[in-house]
Amino acid sequence: MDEDDIIGQLEELAKGFGIGIRYEPIDFEEETINVVGGLCKLRGEKLLIINSKSPARDKIQAFIRALSNFDLDQIYIRPAIRELIEESLNRRVQSEIGQ
Repeated sequence: MDEDDIIGQLEELAKGFGIGIRYEPIDFEEETINVVGGLCKLRGEKLLIINSKSPARDKIQAFIRALSNFDLDQIYIRPAIRELIEESLNRRVQSEIGQ
Protein backbone atom coordinates (compact mmCIF):
# COMPACT_ATOMS: atom_id res chain seq x y z
CA MET A 1 0.00 0.00 0.00
CA ASP A 2 1.55 3.32 -1.00
CA GLU A 3 1.31 6.59 0.94
CA ASP A 4 -1.57 7.93 -1.17
CA ASP A 5 -3.60 4.77 -0.47
CA ILE A 6 -2.85 5.11 3.24
CA ILE A 7 -3.96 8.74 3.23
CA GLY A 8 -7.16 7.75 1.42
CA GLN A 9 -7.90 5.08 4.04
CA LEU A 10 -7.18 7.50 6.89
CA GLU A 11 -9.43 10.14 5.27
CA GLU A 12 -12.29 7.63 5.16
CA LEU A 13 -11.69 6.68 8.77
CA ALA A 14 -11.65 10.33 9.88
CA LYS A 15 -14.84 11.09 7.97
CA GLY A 16 -16.46 8.11 9.71
CA PHE A 17 -15.87 9.93 13.00
CA GLY A 18 -17.45 13.08 11.59
CA ILE A 19 -14.14 14.87 11.10
CA GLY A 20 -14.04 17.38 8.28
CA ILE A 21 -10.74 17.54 6.42
CA ARG A 22 -9.16 20.59 4.84
CA TYR A 23 -5.83 20.77 3.08
CA GLU A 24 -4.48 24.30 3.31
CA PRO A 25 -1.07 25.78 2.56
CA ILE A 26 0.44 26.84 5.88
CA ASP A 27 3.38 29.19 5.53
CA PHE A 28 5.79 30.62 8.04
CA GLU A 29 8.37 33.24 7.24
CA GLU A 30 11.02 31.18 8.98
CA GLU A 31 11.82 28.15 6.84
CA THR A 32 12.93 26.01 9.76
CA ILE A 33 9.36 25.83 11.12
CA ASN A 34 7.25 23.00 9.72
CA VAL A 35 3.59 23.06 10.70
CA VAL A 36 1.75 19.96 9.56
CA GLY A 37 -1.66 20.82 11.02
CA GLY A 38 -3.97 19.29 13.55
CA LEU A 39 -7.44 18.62 14.85
CA CYS A 40 -9.59 21.50 16.03
CA LYS A 41 -13.20 22.41 16.58
CA LEU A 42 -14.67 25.09 14.33
CA ARG A 43 -18.23 26.26 14.94
CA GLY A 44 -18.91 23.08 16.89
CA GLU A 45 -17.60 20.76 14.15
CA LYS A 46 -14.44 18.63 14.32
CA LEU A 47 -11.99 19.71 11.64
CA LEU A 48 -8.58 18.36 10.70
CA ILE A 49 -6.48 20.97 8.94
CA ILE A 50 -3.46 19.58 7.13
CA ASN A 51 -0.69 21.58 5.51
CA SER A 52 -1.03 20.82 1.80
CA LYS A 53 2.71 21.46 1.40
CA SER A 54 3.73 18.76 3.90
CA PRO A 55 5.18 15.46 2.70
CA ALA A 56 2.84 12.48 2.68
CA ARG A 57 4.47 10.87 5.76
CA ASP A 58 3.75 14.03 7.79
CA LYS A 59 0.14 14.10 6.58
CA ILE A 60 -0.22 10.47 7.68
CA GLN A 61 1.10 11.36 11.13
CA ALA A 62 -1.38 14.27 11.38
CA PHE A 63 -4.22 11.85 10.68
CA ILE A 64 -2.91 9.36 13.24
CA ARG A 65 -2.57 12.06 15.93
CA ALA A 66 -6.13 13.23 15.24
CA LEU A 67 -7.57 9.72 15.22
CA SER A 68 -5.83 8.84 18.49
CA ASN A 69 -8.48 11.00 20.20
CA PHE A 70 -11.20 8.51 19.26
CA ASP A 71 -12.06 4.94 20.29
CA LEU A 72 -10.62 2.90 17.43
CA ASP A 73 -11.19 -0.46 19.11
CA GLN A 74 -14.90 -0.60 18.34
CA ILE A 75 -14.71 -0.18 14.56
CA TYR A 76 -13.27 -2.17 11.72
CA ILE A 77 -10.00 -0.80 10.38
CA ARG A 78 -8.07 -2.58 7.66
CA PRO A 79 -5.28 -4.55 9.37
CA ALA A 80 -2.44 -2.70 7.60
CA ILE A 81 -3.89 0.67 8.65
CA ARG A 82 -4.53 -0.48 12.23
CA GLU A 83 -0.95 -1.75 12.47
CA LEU A 84 0.39 1.56 11.16
CA ILE A 85 -1.67 3.50 13.71
CA GLU A 86 -0.65 1.27 16.61
CA GLU A 87 3.05 1.37 15.69
CA SER A 88 2.98 5.14 15.41
CA LEU A 89 1.20 5.58 18.73
CA ASN A 90 3.60 3.14 20.43
CA ARG A 91 6.59 5.10 19.09
CA ARG A 92 5.09 8.33 20.40
CA VAL A 93 4.55 6.84 23.86
CA GLN A 94 8.10 5.46 23.87
CA SER A 95 9.56 8.86 22.94
CA GLU A 96 7.49 10.59 25.65
CA ILE A 97 8.66 8.07 28.25
CA GLY A 98 12.28 8.51 27.17
CA GLN A 99 12.15 12.27 27.69
